[in-house]
Amino acid sequence: MSPSKIYITLFSLMMVCSSVCFAQNSESLKGKDFPQDFAVKDTMFKAPYVDVDEWRDKPVHHHYVHGGFKGTDTRFSFYFPAKEKFEGHFFQYITPVPDNENLSQGATGEGDKIGFSVSHGAYFIESNGGGKYGAGMPGSGIDATIGAYRANAACAQFSRIVAARIYSTQKHIYGYAFGGSGGAYRTIGGLENTDGVWDGAVPYVLGSPMAIPNVFTVRIYAMRILHDKFPQIVDAIEPGGGDMYAGLNDEEKQALTEVTKMGFPPKAWFAYKTMGLHAFPVLYPGVKMADAKYFTDFWTVPGYDGADSTNSVRKVRIQQSSKIKMIITTDLAAKFGIPQPENAGQARGTADAAWKSVGGAEGGMPVAFQLENTLPDANYLGGDLIIKSGDAAGKKLFIPNVSDDKIILGTADAKVLAQIKVGDEVVLDNSDFLAAQTYHRHQVPGKEYHVWDQFRDATGKPIYPQRPMLLGPLFTQAASGVLPEGKFKGKVILLGSLWDSEAFPWQQDWYRSKVKENFGDSTDNHFRIWFTDHANHGDYVNPGDPDHLVSYLGVLQQALLDLSAWVEKRITPPANTNYKVTDGQVILPSNAAERKGIQATVIVKANGNESTEVNINKPVVFSAVIDLPPNAGKIVSAAWDFENAGEFAVEGKLIPDNKTGLRIILKNTYTFTKPGTYFSTLRVVSQRLGDKKTPYTQIKNLGRVRVVVK
Repeated sequence: MSPSKIYITLFSLMMVCSSVCFAQNSESLKGKDFPQDFAVKDTMFKAPYVDVDEWRDKPVHHHYVHGGFKGTDTRFSFYFPAKEKFEGHFFQYITPVPDNENLSQGATGEGDKIGFSVSHGAYFIESNGGGKYGAGMPGSGIDATIGAYRANAACAQFSRIVAARIYSTQKHIYGYAFGGSGGAYRTIGGLENTDGVWDGAVPYVLGSPMAIPNVFTVRIYAMRILHDKFPQIVDAIEPGGGDMYAGLNDEEKQALTEVTKMGFPPKAWFAYKTMGLHAFPVLYPGVKMADAKYFTDFWTVPGYDGADSTNSVRKVRIQQSSKIKMIITTDLAAKFGIPQPENAGQARGTADAAWKSVGGAEGGMPVAFQLENTLPDANYLGGDLIIKSGDAAGKKLFIPNVSDDKIILGTADAKVLAQIKVGDEVVLDNSDFLAAQTYHRHQVPGKEYHVWDQFRDATGKPIYPQRPMLLGPLFTQAASGVLPEGKFKGKVILLGSLWDSEAFPWQQDWYRSKVKENFGDSTDNHFRIWFTDHANHGDYVNPGDPDHLVSYLGVLQQALLDLSAWVEKRITPPANTNYKVTDGQVILPSNAAERKGIQATVIVKANGNESTEVNINKPVVFSAVIDLPPNAGKIVSAAWDFENAGEFAVEGKLIPDNKTGLRIILKNTYTFTKPGTYFSTLRVVSQRLGDKKTPYTQIKNLGRVRVVVK
């Protein structure tokens, strides 16, 4: 039976139920069976149950229902608004990996998904995505479709039964899924591979099927080659800068060109000091398991960097033998200035809890090992600690950092750590990690992936030796269950971030092209794509340096509201962001009228220029032109941070420049009392209804200008 017929059957069954079934709050759902109300094709989820049914007042007044499906590890949380506030739809958050059904509890302000949903007439759904049986990495033997979309789909379907009882309704309840990063894969996987579950979706910061591990390998490669040149590169990219390639040697220019053409946004390098390895340490073992021979070929076969005796990679290779001199535990970490790690899979527990569960000794979990000899002075980004003797002989630990004679642990298996003792022989070897940094060169996909053109010759053939299989699609299928094809029923608003250093922005365009292949000339009837400037990968209220970055949560929230209006009321959302992709970079017009989308553009000048030099205690005249695209609302605030304090304390006076109100002019004067180089920043906020007080749907952007004070 098709899902659409299932819903017809469900509603027919509900019509013959007694009126008691539909009486709001007439009786608790806790402990009730739903054999007639709930029937799905996916028999794994045939027996739903409710174990919590109560009203709660935080973060807003709502009706909370918690439960799961018998015989599975799947759990859900539903958050329903009061009957008089319900507008006939739900928003469902899809996590990057199967996680916890209570993640959103405790959030406040802009980051409060529950409050946002309930206050906008929607009930909110969150699940654990199938729990421990929902995450299926390549080779795990776990059915990836469970965590990819099946568990979430079952929760969405059952939520309608619960909502029908609570709200005494027989009408179709519209549903919209949203998720970012790995959650974007899973959101799209769900929409493309189900029928009648969701009416639309808002995936955001989406990767392509070739994202993993390649976006990380090329970035880490550039970090190794350019590690001491980033200050000048970043300065060149800032307002009033110059050529980011100036002063680089041939190898450095090549590395910067390679990572840029692969799609890394150069402006994101401002965060090079804290960028780190991101998710790669988690993915790295999977790459080694899937293609073990590569890590030998890299150092021995012509065509790979490691086999070239003149390549700089050989100079930073470490194969250092030693013995464990001291185990530095959590209790001693502060003495040595070592941060305590958080073990993978223990996000809601503690590293010490994992340690104690395997019989770890008192004094805390190991966070580092001191060796008997000092390690080589090299630009170390990662490597393996191979245990050569003792109870853990033959085991490996990934080591993200070293310092003098200390090996600092990252995510580590507590069982292996418990076996390591003082005196054990070890080898620190970064050979495999160095090899991984150019793996993307040996993973050239089809010609639709234009960023790999730099690795093809004039005839289109790869210039480097190629591995026997592409790993990217395998990792993608582990997240979404299937590869995205751009074929779906309903409507989609896809969101990308222009400063995304993990899901390079061109990948949003890749999915747009797949949708275009499916819908052709009618694409705009089903699909929107909006880019957010000055936004990076994480969906945080505070995503990082406030003088460089803004949160895209307001864009996401507005997209959900626009999507529901598009589906339910046929209100056409604002136009696609206008862009082009050149050499891996997504390029937007500087003016909002041409750029479109829903974010304002901000152009700031100091003394009439993007860079100015002034003497100390001499006033600087700042001006700004703020433009809104059509149908994007109103500018509600603009505030300055003149001295990069991270606080936008000086409010600007908004002066409309035209009758439409889409252009605002600002002028401010400021005097610097200390010498230095400042990047004075203006933060602008727009809101669709002109509501300055609401914490939701606040859409931000920045403008920056360089001021050199002598």
